[in-house]
Amino acid sequence: MAVHITGVAVALDWMADLLETEGANPFRIGAYPRAGAAIENKLDNVGGMIADGRPLDELPGISENLVGKIEEIVRTAKMKPLDEVETRYVARFRDRRREAFSHLLSLICLVGLSLLWTTFGRADDITVRVGYFPNITHAQALVARNFERRGRDWFAPWLGARVKLEWYAYNAGPSAMEAIFAESLDLSYVGPNPAINAYARSGGEEIRILAGAVEGGSALVVRPDLILTKPADFRGKRIGTPQFGNTQDVAARAWLIAGGLRITQAGGDAQVLPTANPDQLALFKTRQLDAVWTVEPWVSRLELEAGGKVLVEQKDAVTTLLVSRAGFLAQHRDIVSRFVNAHRELTTWINQHPDEAQRMIGDELKADFRIVMSAELFARAWMRMSLTSSISSSQLQAFVTSAQQVGFLHSMPDLSRLVDPQ
Repeated sequence: MAVHITGVAVALDWMADLLETEGANPFRIGAYPRAGAAIENKLDNVGGMIADGRPLDELPGISENLVGKIEEIVRTAKMKPLDEVETRYVARFRDRRREAFSHLLSLICLVGLSLLWTTFGRADDITVRVGYFPNITHAQALVARNFERRGRDWFAPWLGARVKLEWYAYNAGPSAMEAIFAESLDLSYVGPNPAINAYARSGGEEIRILAGAVEGGSALVVRPDLILTKPADFRGKRIGTPQFGNTQDVAARAWLIAGGLRITQAGGDAQVLPTANPDQLALFKTRQLDAVWTVEPWVSRLELEAGGKVLVEQKDAVTTLLVSRAGFLAQHRDIVSRFVNAHRELTTWINQHPDEAQRMIGDELKADFRIVMSAELFARAWMRMSLTSSISSSQLQAFVTSAQQVGFLHSMPDLSRLVDPQ
């Protein structure tokens, strides 16, 4: 069985990150990324080495006690020690929430509600941290940011003078959800799969979906020189996605599996390779990727700049949601509700002023991220998108099914708390 090196390295890096949160021995932590780097820097295919019976510890940087773990990832797409440390990570997250609540109750008893009010300030004297991506599919965030650049704060009339917004850009959903877990973000525009995965990882304790944002705008683009018309044609091919576990990554894996291919997190009949959006275009042009499942404006750029052909277009699928950290929502429900109302009004404004909104998004992408989009590119990308603030349970259930199908979700908490009624 051939397994692409990227999947193994991702698992090893994730193991190191989790061990670091436990304060593990630095030498133990460092062994995992060193092994991942050794694998990535070697031309040999890990799956091929195992199939040939060649010991992996012959590669510099791979210790003998990691060989069995790497082989387990290759053969089963799992690693028992990783599952165990992930379980401990979620348990610690719950314990920290309980401990923080206990400390808060003690503080109230000791100093009284009046001192607590003085210490923490008025309830509406707060900074709200909002995540978003430099993609046209995060239109509401980009338009709001451009309004600010022009001297108008769209959200201020709704939130009031004492509530300030701070905006933080991320490349893809899993990174934004890690920021939510670390309590570095309060709200975020994000794809449905990372939000659902974060909800499941926390046992339903974290992440609340507040509203829809964008539907459509994502597609599978294939090279023009290849005959790729159905999942079976992708056997042995390489498909790029924006990030491991993000919405397009799950969609690609689910589509291939539904077509009869065996796809694991570390390899399978086809290689699904998480690749940052800017790198996808270059790799597609040089034929190092055979196809890409991504979002606008990259779908249209692959068409216009590399001759790519759209094979699968997700016209009605949810692409972007607005979500909240559960603790922030519980503490500041009124502020969140006002933000959601402003988001809905902004969505309506964009739909009523599409030409101006496109110019604003283009200005913002250029000013903040040095991304330049031609008028033709914008028009093509915009046609694939639909802005809406609504979301349905059936849409979310479809993503849950896909995530379970590809192995990202083994169990799912009760979905009744996932969507907060706004």
